[in-house]
Amino acid sequence: MHKYQDSSVRMIYEYYKDDLINILKNIDTHAILRQLSEKNVLNAENYMSIANECEGDVFPAKLYQDILELGREAVIGFWECLYALQKDYPNPDLLAVLDEINHTGEHLVHQILLDKHGHLLDPDLKASQNEHKQHLLKKTENLVEHRPPGTTLEPQEFYLNERYVNLIVVSTDEFRERPQNELKQTGAKHEECLKKMKTGLEHIFPNKLFRWNHQSQCVPHAVMVSGVPGIGKTTLVQKFVYDWVTGKHYQRFAFVFFFRFRDLNRLGEVSLEDMILHQYPYLENQIGSILEHPERLLFLFDGLDESIQQMDFRRSKLSNSKVKENLGEIVVSLVRQRLLKGCSIMITSRPTKLTSIDTGVFQRIAEIMGFLYGDRLIYFKKHFGNEELSEKAFQYVHENDTLYTFCYIPSYCWIICTVLSMCFRDQPTINDTMMTSLPKTVTQLFVTFVSNILANHSQTEEGARELLTSIGLMAEHGVMNHMLVFDKRHLESFSVTHDNHLSSCFLMESGQPPELDYTFLHLTLQEFFAALVHFINYSPDKLQKSLNCDSYKDGRAEIFLQFLCGLSDSSSRSMLKSHVGKLSTQAARHVISWIKEKIEKRQTSTSEEEKRALLNVFHCLKENRNKDLASQCLGSRTRFELFDVPLNPIDCSVLSFILDSSEKIEELSLNECRISAEGVRKLLPALHGIKELSLAHNNLHGSGTDLASGIRNNQTLKTLDLSHNNLEGPDISELMEVLPTSQIENLDLAHNNLHGSGTDLASGIRNNQTLKILDLSENNLEGPDISELMEVLPTSQIENLYLSHNKITEESCTDLASGIRNNKTLRKLFLDNNNLEGPHFRDLMTALSTSQIETLCLMKIGLTDEYVPLLVPLSENENLIELDLSSNTISEAALSHIRELIMKSSSLKKIESFQAYNLDNRTFLYILGQKESFHQEWQNQFGFG
Repeated sequence: MHKYQDSSVRMIYEYYKDDLINILKNIDTHAILRQLSEKNVLNAENYMSIANECEGDVFPAKLYQDILELGREAVIGFWECLYALQKDYPNPDLLAVLDEINHTGEHLVHQILLDKHGHLLDPDLKASQNEHKQHLLKKTENLVEHRPPGTTLEPQEFYLNERYVNLIVVSTDEFRERPQNELKQTGAKHEECLKKMKTGLEHIFPNKLFRWNHQSQCVPHAVMVSGVPGIGKTTLVQKFVYDWVTGKHYQRFAFVFFFRFRDLNRLGEVSLEDMILHQYPYLENQIGSILEHPERLLFLFDGLDESIQQMDFRRSKLSNSKVKENLGEIVVSLVRQRLLKGCSIMITSRPTKLTSIDTGVFQRIAEIMGFLYGDRLIYFKKHFGNEELSEKAFQYVHENDTLYTFCYIPSYCWIICTVLSMCFRDQPTINDTMMTSLPKTVTQLFVTFVSNILANHSQTEEGARELLTSIGLMAEHGVMNHMLVFDKRHLESFSVTHDNHLSSCFLMESGQPPELDYTFLHLTLQEFFAALVHFINYSPDKLQKSLNCDSYKDGRAEIFLQFLCGLSDSSSRSMLKSHVGKLSTQAARHVISWIKEKIEKRQTSTSEEEKRALLNVFHCLKENRNKDLASQCLGSRTRFELFDVPLNPIDCSVLSFILDSSEKIEELSLNECRISAEGVRKLLPALHGIKELSLAHNNLHGSGTDLASGIRNNQTLKTLDLSHNNLEGPDISELMEVLPTSQIENLDLAHNNLHGSGTDLASGIRNNQTLKILDLSENNLEGPDISELMEVLPTSQIENLYLSHNKITEESCTDLASGIRNNKTLRKLFLDNNNLEGPHFRDLMTALSTSQIETLCLMKIGLTDEYVPLLVPLSENENLIELDLSSNTISEAALSHIRELIMKSSSLKKIESFQAYNLDNRTFLYILGQKESFHQEWQNQFGFG
């Protein structure tokens, strides 16, 4: 940085503005201010109070701007601070920026200037570029939103810059297995990814897509942008083109060509030149000159999943832009750089498509994560234009797990807001009664959506049934065959009349006559119609065939099946009765029989795949809303287990409904299900009758408040396993606060992060009279923690105490001795894998000699020959039955002391002494009443007289 001129230092700093503000937002504020203060860039004290008062981007933006105004030395000092922080704070955005600067080096300023001003072009080529930009500007400057179905309102237009899209980079492995429906999969992953952004995922702004990628260690020429239907892939491409046209970024590209695969599907074999001129005919005179410099060209292809071409990205053969080939070969050859070597290309696709192609040819893969919490609220406010309505609508959706989860998708936000607008439209006041009548499930949401549209059209019952049947059959054909785009032949085949104003409320038209394409307003609407047709026109054989689609491994039919089950609920169907007449009750009974059969078949399943399939059926049960049916399907089972099945927040909400439907479940085990804090919140309402709950090996860090609430409201809970969850200080504080009022007898907190939590643990134990088993193994507990615990141990009812694998040293032996000496209930004590040997070890052994302890584990405590004699007093303990001394290095010389302990003890029945006499893997069993034979065995093995 010191080598650059002042203007260049400023230019680089401004070039990274978005990145730097994002880094400042996600890195430890105290750490960055401390570094800036140490390097005399600014006074940290002046900024700390500002940081505490500001939210969101306000403070990062101010700090960024203040450093810029302080000048060259401050800016360089700031970069040096970031460089120093990267080791302790490996923020992915920070690492990416620093890596780009290091690799770009002296060329960085040239790159910035090129992206800002572009290449010098001859006058004719410049004129063609200007014409091209004007053409694209008209295509991209406005964003059109659908008109509310059933109304005469014109479509809404607003400036593109008002739409926000959040991008983060993910690895190709994310796309390899998507067993669930991709909307649900990504929706659940959404909140998780937002948390990971601070530590493990890189935030990608549009102007960063073709910059240095530190993961692939190159400047990418082929980029894949993935996203579920409706997430904003097309909008992102539109924004990218608009920003290029207006000179905001990437002027290094002299020409940008934007294509949609659905528009290219009808092209036969064409050359690359023909393909460009088909869409941009005004470039005909300059096409040769344009293609002479491939490094100045960017090709954007939207909707790979909508292409009818099969593309094998592993090989290509086309190298001439004038040779005619099929579209797939042209795209693959561009990506693989055989055609127009040096050009850049970006493709968008649904995630499911990426599982079937070789994504290794792309140097950057980004996934659009859609709306964050704040963006959703802003969208609601813009849609309703009324503060009270938008807040009530958003609050309602926020409290509905399924609807809120899908709300990360912009187009889904539109559907939800449109439906709620329809509900509010006829209500003079918004009261609590009205709010309770709003749709509760996704099925009811779409039933309301369709019934409101039908209500706004003068359509006979027969005409409505006929239209919904034809649309439904076409929709199901698309669902079963991964088809989103339909043409005139499909409409004719299924007797869909698109000039009917009603059908145009459900289908969008694109392209130019006569080559028109049709898509449903949203993929989920297509899935809804696919299910609805079976209740309008019931055929047992057709319905059974459709139900059998649950065997598809790609999740294509998951939401479709949920709609079938949702429509089996009579209250959900009844909303359509006045428009289309009675819907089939036989179809409802057929679906319910299928649900029962699937649950019965999978009740005893053990494979993860089968357990996931069972969970999918539970999703269907919740959509059906029939608690009696759910209870009936669970039968008489008292234990429910889903080991090693990833559970997202929606899954947890579904489980909550299922468990709440049954009064018989007493034991719930959800170990290694990767449940998050949000998932715990969803489960809590159903845990009121559970006696044994195991949530081991999940991700419950930060769940203390919710877990405490669950314990407080459950007076039946006896056993709670929270091991391996990365719980720490605040979590334990919350848990220990409610422990005294609980009925918990067995609490497992092993392998968390409880170092320094001794005071909180002691507080919970001191006031509790039910706890009998406490596992605190593998928690880095040490001196002060043990001191606090031992102070309250005498007043507790604890019988089994596990302190294995901590950082307890011999200095804590005095505290341990004090707690044990004054306790009358402790029967089992595990101190293994701590370093206890030392002078104070004698205190511990003396206390143990008069204790009530029956089982004592001293495995791997660092015991050597010098301190083995101190074990002999244990023989005075008339309660001691089992003693484990394994994995201590005891030599032959000290073996006589162990023999003395055994011979003097009147109660010892079992002693384990691996590595005694330096013989590994030996177990000595000494049975009281067989001392003579035991003595003989000892003689035979070790030669003692």
